[in-house]
Amino acid sequence: MKRLNAVLTIAVMAVIGAVIGGVTNHLAIKMLFRPHEAKYIGNWRIPFTPGLIPKRRDELASQFGRIVVDYLLTPDTFRNKLFTPAMQEKAESAIQAMIEKQLFAGDRTIGGWLETAGVGGADEKIEQAVLGLVDSKFAEAKGRLLDGTVGEKLPDRWIGEMEERLPKARRYLIVRAMDYVSSIEGKATIRKMIDDFLESKGTLGSMLQSMFGGSDKLVGKVQREGLKFLSAPGTANLLDDLIGREWEKLKARPMDELAGGFDWEGLRKSIRGYVKQELAAGERLDKTLLEYWPGGAGWLRENVTPALTAFGFRQAEAKMEEALRRLKIDQMVKEQVDTFPVAKLEDLVLGISRREFKMITVLGAVLGGLIGIVQGLLVFLIN
Repeated sequence: MKRLNAVLTIAVMAVIGAVIGGVTNHLAIKMLFRPHEAKYIGNWRIPFTPGLIPKRRDELASQFGRIVVDYLLTPDTFRNKLFTPAMQEKAESAIQAMIEKQLFAGDRTIGGWLETAGVGGADEKIEQAVLGLVDSKFAEAKGRLLDGTVGEKLPDRWIGEMEERLPKARRYLIVRAMDYVSSIEGKATIRKMIDDFLESKGTLGSMLQSMFGGSDKLVGKVQREGLKFLSAPGTANLLDDLIGREWEKLKARPMDELAGGFDWEGLRKSIRGYVKQELAAGERLDKTLLEYWPGGAGWLRENVTPALTAFGFRQAEAKMEEALRRLKIDQMVKEQVDTFPVAKLEDLVLGISRREFKMITVLGAVLGGLIGIVQGLLVFLIN
């Protein structure tokens, strides 16, 4: 009978211990999340409300933020994952593919690209801008050309070359004059001049003609005297002096006086018409980039895209830590955790660890049961 009582006592205490252990562990797990809000009796807050995690959510959020920044999303993590040769190669291929697709593969014209960028009527604007520039530069050039004297506007090299050629011009004139006087044409011109002169003098002319023996003799004499005059040194000096004075007068002459009667307006209109015709802005903008630059994609692939990608990666890597600091990831995580509903957080945690929590409850019951058995044995031994 005593043995039966002992076994019954041990069994009862084991059951009680198991119930206490299981319920206690289950209650402890529930108290991690519940209640979600503090409970009050009047102004007195019931102890252990709210649950541990809701009560410490602010600290938990700050800890999560620091863990993420210090151990998870560190600069080295981004550097090892993003700034690698493989990633750079992938980025380069993606950039080149986008460039080829957008710039060279489509049928969009340059004018279409400009309209996409918000520049409408680009052909007219370009034409107006170019013609306005032509008018401005034409007026500027005209003003500069007409302001001052001929000597001031001609380049010094031109003036030097002209002055070097003046003696040659004088010799050329004398030689040509002597050739003309000696020629049959020159002789005929002299005869006509003498005949006209004698006829204009009437009787006096007839007397002079009979005195000198006819116009043929006078022609010969005039030819000889003319050649003597042209070949005389004084004639050369006279021509040099005359040409020199005329040259100096020409250099001192104002440009606006020399070119004042020129049709500047007609020249301006001609230049505008030529520029407008050659510009043909509408036709030029109505073509694709590929038509102007057939090898553009290949050139960009070889020269621009690799350098652009490498530059972008270098700049991103150099500015990465500063960017992470400005992002304030720890603050972002804290704000997200603060605004995350506790019920959702409980479902998330329990959904992941429900089986483990059940095992903890069972373990509590087992340990409670073992403790009850030990207590029963102690009571039996003591009694």
